[in-house]
Amino acid sequence: MVSKQEEVVASELLPFLRVHTDGTVERLYNPLLAPLSTAETKSGVWSKDIIISPEVSARLYLPDLSTLDQTTNKKLPILVYFHGGGFCIESAFSTLCHQYINTIASQANALVVSVDYRLAPEHPLPAAYDDSWNALQWVASHSSKTHNEKNEPWIIQHGDFKRLYIGGDSAGANISHHIALRASEEKLHGGVKILGAFLSHPYFLGSKPVGAEPVANREMSLLYKTWMFVYPGCQDGIDNPCINPFVKTAPSLASLGCRRLIICVASKDELRDRGVYYYEAVKESGWEGELSIFEVEGEGHSFHIFNPETQNAKDMFTRLAEFLRGC
Repeated sequence: MVSKQEEVVASELLPFLRVHTDGTVERLYNPLLAPLSTAETKSGVWSKDIIISPEVSARLYLPDLSTLDQTTNKKLPILVYFHGGGFCIESAFSTLCHQYINTIASQANALVVSVDYRLAPEHPLPAAYDDSWNALQWVASHSSKTHNEKNEPWIIQHGDFKRLYIGGDSAGANISHHIALRASEEKLHGGVKILGAFLSHPYFLGSKPVGAEPVANREMSLLYKTWMFVYPGCQDGIDNPCINPFVKTAPSLASLGCRRLIICVASKDELRDRGVYYYEAVKESGWEGELSIFEVEGEGHSFHIFNPETQNAKDMFTRLAEFLRGC
């Protein structure tokens, strides 16, 4: 006999989501949201929430300017950040994301725009890609000398558009990869260029195993199920160029539209080998930028976000901050 629950459930991605036959989405994981911060907090960072468009919002972070060296350029590097969560969970306003970006903004002395893009399954891919690109274009539009009341004063007054960075973790790293490719084909407002990108524990997959990835039952993994859940009916499944940047139909990695790139991996992350493979593929592609890789031993996927007080997490924050400062 079919249970009442089985009758109403159309699909599910446990332990995160369940979609009912009437189209309603039951979210089993709901992140705790963080309040805004002021410079009096431990990190010394201000934050505020803004609406970019009817589809996209963001949380902005500004370090306490009184602590900066006043003899140097007062303009700050800009980081447009895309959170992780498999394109279907998490938020730019969650406690995990907030404490992480607070730390990065403080250590890097950077102005950060943490993008809250639309999530699947209510908004399946490519919605997250489009929202993230539109958010970056909105940031770039502030480089114009002509401003209006809709402009964000923090970006105008403190952002250095010659030091524009993008970055993300897991699914956010996947987004950053695609944004960098798109930036080589489409111009940003004001002719702004992306200086650098960081891809932390990037969410890439493929039907053919890389390194120590398992050969059998790949379609049973949560990573595989997540991709098929957030992009239903996508051509070629996990060999679609959006999730597998190494297939023949994928754009050349030599066309990445930035001048600096760092790939971060963790030794116990099941995505580790594919991240290293991505680094090697970029190096061999003929891409002419500055490329580096940073690996942390003994840690798993996105460990620095879940356990930010550990020494390994602090070391990773330091490396990312150095990257954003141009080191």
